[in-house]
Amino acid sequence: MTTTGAPGHGVRLGLRANLAQFTLLVAVNALVGGMLGQERTVLPLLARQVFHLSAYTAALTYIVAFGATKAITNFFAGTLSDRYGRKPVLVAGWLVALPVPVLLIWGPAWGWIVFANVLLGINQGLTWSTTVIMKIDLVGPARRGLAMGCNEASGYVALAATAMATGAIAAHAGLRPGPFLLGAAYAALALGLSTLAVRETRAHARAEAARHRAPTDGELTTGQVAWITSAGDKALSAASQAGMVNNLNDALAWGIFPLLFATHGQSVAAIGVLAALYPAVWGLGQLVTGWWSDRIGRKHLITAGMLIQAAAIALVAVGTAFPLWAAAQVLLGTGTALVYPTLLAAIGDVAHPAWRARAVGVYRLWRDGGFAVGALLAGALADAYGLTTAIWAVAALTAASGLTVAARMYETHPRPRPAESDQ
Repeated sequence: MTTTGAPGHGVRLGLRANLAQFTLLVAVNALVGGMLGQERTVLPLLARQVFHLSAYTAALTYIVAFGATKAITNFFAGTLSDRYGRKPVLVAGWLVALPVPVLLIWGPAWGWIVFANVLLGINQGLTWSTTVIMKIDLVGPARRGLAMGCNEASGYVALAATAMATGAIAAHAGLRPGPFLLGAAYAALALGLSTLAVRETRAHARAEAARHRAPTDGELTTGQVAWITSAGDKALSAASQAGMVNNLNDALAWGIFPLLFATHGQSVAAIGVLAALYPAVWGLGQLVTGWWSDRIGRKHLITAGMLIQAAAIALVAVGTAFPLWAAAQVLLGTGTALVYPTLLAAIGDVAHPAWRARAVGVYRLWRDGGFAVGALLAGALADAYGLTTAIWAVAALTAASGLTVAARMYETHPRPRPAESDQ
């Protein structure tokens, strides 16, 4: 079922009505994830083996730079998308990505690598935020969870595949330049697709807004949207803190786990497999969990996902060999798959179409701020008390986040009516 949103303009909401553009955006977001995946296996090892950074906090500065920049960019991506349109923001994000592989390949000092991650944060903030917003625009309310599952699955499956590929390349050809040539190809292809094939979707959001109840307080300012999303609304604020802790976990997996595995004698290729397992399960799982949240609601999946992540991180802390770590990575991916698309869908449930893009931007500001907080927290704890203590601390924080969702969040999406179910 599709719905006509703007009579006389041919704008229709629904997955089937917009399948070609939706599929194209899935492919573009896979390339977004691939840009991040080029670093997952290689960069922690590059910090130690090429730039000889011994302190964990110093070695994780690239994650701090990436997370802080991406978080801030997410906030502005929503505002810019509302003001100028989605497509210009998407294209701008890919233009910023072009120098990243070059800096990673030829950067002569660690500061160049950190700067590359500033640019990567801008790229990820603009492109990933925009593909999220565009998919929400296209599909309408009934298939929002499925849309977010497809979007996040494409990005994280590509991240996992690239992490494994770069690990294999690095094992045979060294840490530079080979692994980062994939990123150069991704950026060029994505820029071409975004410029030539992607179409603007802001009219779809306007069509949905036209048949949506008006905001009770009129048009909200960006400051009001930020307050509502961060603290004022129980569901939105609970989602924002859970998203932040989720990506704090991801910073741990990105920056600390490979170093832990290496200290226990794992090869570069084995570390690449472990680095890929978690986002692979995370990515593929979202194809089911996003759809599932459209059937049973959001809150319980988010709560369960955070608690499962806590258990998985604890399992990494007690592990000493590949089999247990592999099981922990699968479990961590499962928990994250339950949470990731469901949080975005919950934001879309609550936020009015007139300010939804800004709400997504605020949520992603908090969520991706977790990268910076996680890198700083895990690095400081690892330097002071060791890698294992840092991992245990994050496991406890994740469990507390899940309990916060259980206590504070209300259900945002009850079971849809049959007439909405095939939209």
